[in-house]
Amino acid sequence: MSLPKRIIKETERLVADPAPGISAAPHDDNLRYFDVTIQGPDGSPFKDGVFRLELFLPEEYPMAPPKVRFLTKIYHPNIDKLGRICLDILKDKWSPALQIRTVLLSIQALLSSPNPDDPLAADIAKHYKENEQDAIRVSREWTERYAQ
Repeated sequence: MSLPKRIIKETERLVADPAPGISAAPHDDNLRYFDVTIQGPDGSPFKDGVFRLELFLPEEYPMAPPKVRFLTKIYHPNIDKLGRICLDILKDKWSPALQIRTVLLSIQALLSSPNPDDPLAADIAKHYKENEQDAIRVSREWTERYAQ
């Protein structure tokens, strides 16, 4: 399977010059499939957590966004039980100018600023809206339980 030059270049850059708190490595048997870890950002309820994700580049990439999901359980209004992520650049705001690196940095930023007004997990969003302190406490507990 030959890869487009762009994917090869992006992969080389990710490995040689990883973004802070993020690592991404392609599988040997499928270079479109990446194992990703993102460290929970300081100042967020996910601090000290290490979250595992999978990222897959579809055939249409970069005209279509990568498919990304959390493998580590997380209590976050924009991430559902299946690990799917509600993030505009993974849907209608995708542009071929964006890169894997940009996507991973955006996901890391989403951990710092949950958006209960655009939820994927309605129950968690409701919790964040009705009692943010308690929702943050639960997010911290899940981080300790599942991401360490």
